[in-house]
Amino acid sequence: MEKQKNAVGRRKEAVARVYMSKGTGAITVNGRDYKEYFPLMYLQNQVELPLKTVEATQSYDIVVTVSGGGPKGQAEAIKLGIARALCVVDAELRPSLKKEGLMTRDSRSVERKKFGKRKARRSFQFSKR
Repeated sequence: MEKQKNAVGRRKEAVARVYMSKGTGAITVNGRDYKEYFPLMYLQNQVELPLKTVEATQSYDIVVTVSGGGPKGQAEAIKLGIARALCVVDAELRPSLKKEGLMTRDSRSVERKKFGKRKARRSFQFSKR
């Protein structure tokens, strides 16, 4: 059996562990097909993007375990994890993935709530009278 490569992708609160091995192009997320797990088309496209960039959609079987966050954060965490796993498999793919911005961890996350405020920056309604 071919040795599987693994990588981790993170986004917001989501953490995705990606296990990649030679295969037919099946992507499984938490035991389900990724198209079933992410019913929205734009999230499916996020998951496929690294493979489409290097034209390897039918080359690898990918098993993902993802936890935390919401659907969008999970999809983007998987995207980063797949891109990193592709670099582990073949280092020559790195420049093309980097050019598309797939190797960068998106560090934006929710700002914490401050005391005396309704949210992070939103104040309570001001009443003059």
